[in-house]
Amino acid sequence: MSQKVLITGANGQLGKELVELFTEKGFEVYGFGREKMDITNQPQVQEMISTLKPNIVLHSAAHTQVDLAESEPEQAFLINAYGTRNVAVAAEAVGAKLVYVSTDYVFDGTTNEPYNEFSPTSPLGVYGRSKLAGEQFVRDFHSKFFIVRTSWVYGKHGANFVKTMLKMGEDRKEISVVADQKGCPTYTLDLANSILEFIRTEKYGIYHVSNSGSCSWYEFAKAIFDITGMDVDVKPCSSQDFPRPAARPKYSVLEHQAVKMNSFRQMNHWEKSLASFLSSNRVFNNKPSLLS
Repeated sequence: MSQKVLITGANGQLGKELVELFTEKGFEVYGFGREKMDITNQPQVQEMISTLKPNIVLHSAAHTQVDLAESEPEQAFLINAYGTRNVAVAAEAVGAKLVYVSTDYVFDGTTNEPYNEFSPTSPLGVYGRSKLAGEQFVRDFHSKFFIVRTSWVYGKHGANFVKTMLKMGEDRKEISVVADQKGCPTYTLDLANSILEFIRTEKYGIYHVSNSGSCSWYEFAKAIFDITGMDVDVKPCSSQDFPRPAARPKYSVLEHQAVKMNSFRQMNHWEKSLASFLSSNRVFNNKPSLLS
């Protein structure tokens, strides 16, 4: 008998990837966007989860607009903190395993050493604080959880940095990209496969999941154009050249200590996964089919 999986944020970049992968692997998948299950509506969440009685809840729904969160903090906390509480309480009531997708923005980026799962958190802005509040609610109200912190996510669904660069590369011969922020790109398919591996165990806890290695946004952009063969001159610039409402961590490289200590599979190097993503979507020879 197949296990039931309920996925929140099923219309999002990672949510769609999770729906596809878990369906392919034979799970009975129920994917919900906001129109079917509004995570801020506690009675609705409780009714949906208590009726379906899933074995696993993958909670990827979130307020992810980092700059907008600064001007609407109550909305960010309503979704990322209280929405997560609602999902955690309902999932606990039916005995479901819970995966909560969190972020590298729980760190302030003031160090030059990779952050492991035991590093102290200190978010810079509303988005990071609201996601950290969601983590705390999961820890308070659920007993069988995986908190999965990830970073710089891209894939075939939704808007992301890789698609933005490809689109800009079609229109321009020169692009300036920030070179003083360093982190870990993460391919949604690799992330989804790690989540699949986690939920088949009872090795609960906090995990850092990103592709291995690290780079700046500038180096990430250079790699995109090098792999695709697009003739674009990428110029490095500083964060000060592109002021934004929300501060970003300058250094948010994630160390995958819990993955290693719990004997889970190590993620591919970010350049290898980027090449795999671009080739699987045939983004070569200035014909980015991904955008068509």
